[in-house]
Amino acid sequence: QVQLVESGGGLVQAGGSLRLSCVVSGGVLSSSIMGWFRQTPGREREFVAGIRWGYGTTNYANSVKGRFTISRDRAQKEVYLEMNSLKSEDTALDYCARGSSYYAGPTGWPDWGQGTQVTVSS
Repeated sequence: QVQLVESGGGLVQAGGSLRLSCVVSGGVLSSSIMGWFRQTPGREREFVAGIRWGYGTTNYANSVKGRFTISRDRAQKEVYLEMNSLKSEDTALDYCARGSSYYAGPTGWPDWGQGTQVTVSS
């Protein structure tokens, strides 16, 4: 069973940067997708970015494309989210997740971390 622990959240001014980290414990198949999601009160959890563990192919939400970069270190079993040009709209509880498909809905993401808070002040 996979365990995920996020870190790196905090308070940052608009226009600033943060780097989130997710430490992965347990086995991760090369075919797995590691993803970042975010959630704010009153809103549904939304997909932010994903990366295929084996090949490194990335996928981004349009709202963060060009500003955020997802990466992973297979040897260290970590996944990162570099967030630049942060906006107040990026304020959210950010989650790391492991999944098998971008298109299977909630069942496509069976493993989740507890989240790390990102707050962007304007």
